[in-house]
Amino acid sequence: MTYLELVFILHTAEEFHKDLLINALSEVGFDTFEDTDQGFKAYIPEFELDQSKVDSLAADFSELFSFTYTLNKIPHQNWNEVWESNFEPIQVAGKCYIRATFHEAHPEFEHEIVIDPKMAFGTGHHQTTALMMEFMLEEDFQGKKVLDMGCGTGILAILASKLGAKEVLAIDYDEICYESTIENSELNKISNIKALKGSKEVIPDHKFDIILANINRNILIDQLETYARTSKPGTSLFLSGFYEDPDLEILKEKCKSLGFNYLEHKELNNWVAAKFRFHS
Repeated sequence: MTYLELVFILHTAEEFHKDLLINALSEVGFDTFEDTDQGFKAYIPEFELDQSKVDSLAADFSELFSFTYTLNKIPHQNWNEVWESNFEPIQVAGKCYIRATFHEAHPEFEHEIVIDPKMAFGTGHHQTTALMMEFMLEEDFQGKKVLDMGCGTGILAILASKLGAKEVLAIDYDEICYESTIENSELNKISNIKALKGSKEVIPDHKFDIILANINRNILIDQLETYARTSKPGTSLFLSGFYEDPDLEILKEKCKSLGFNYLEHKELNNWVAAKFRFHS
């Protein structure tokens, strides 16, 4: 798959302006962002780009602050090289160590996850993935049936399995993410993860104990009714991929209308992960 890269150079923007622009881009299909000294880069699969939406956003935000941007095409092979060259090992909450195959192992950690970085989203470096993992390390997964929506590399599904989940269903619409989840499950010697390619339409009519969804606000809102349909009293729902303001309140209201009680949230650099529990 070919990805497109938008390189933004911000001239007069405040930090919250950048966050607003990133949030707006995520709502029109951009799924990965990288900070730079002069601004940031945004990435999107070539087939998903709607240039008219980008032009409209640029026009709207140009009234708030000054910036310029350029569009580059990144061939699949080069994209993978970029991921590998930038992928450094990280640890989450002192309990989970995430590394690539070419990094040294650290078995002293309670959980070690090996991720072949490729281009699939979810190496633990983004704030939303790290926040979701922090929540997961606090949750009881023993013997649970788990759904991981927008699974990316499969990192959350793999952690769920390592935490004792009985069954894990990992779903992503992207072919590379689907294949990456299978490959990374094998790398970590995990046998109870089933990967499916698709979106909410491929979720089976099962009841899950835990649902993980690290996507973006608009997709979450669209899929929440399906999450409710596949929940039972006591099901824990973890959501991420959105900002604290205004996304969290919007999602809290939508979840409440579908029978999910808001419990708590974690925040990092304005990115949020939130925990809910199904009661009806």
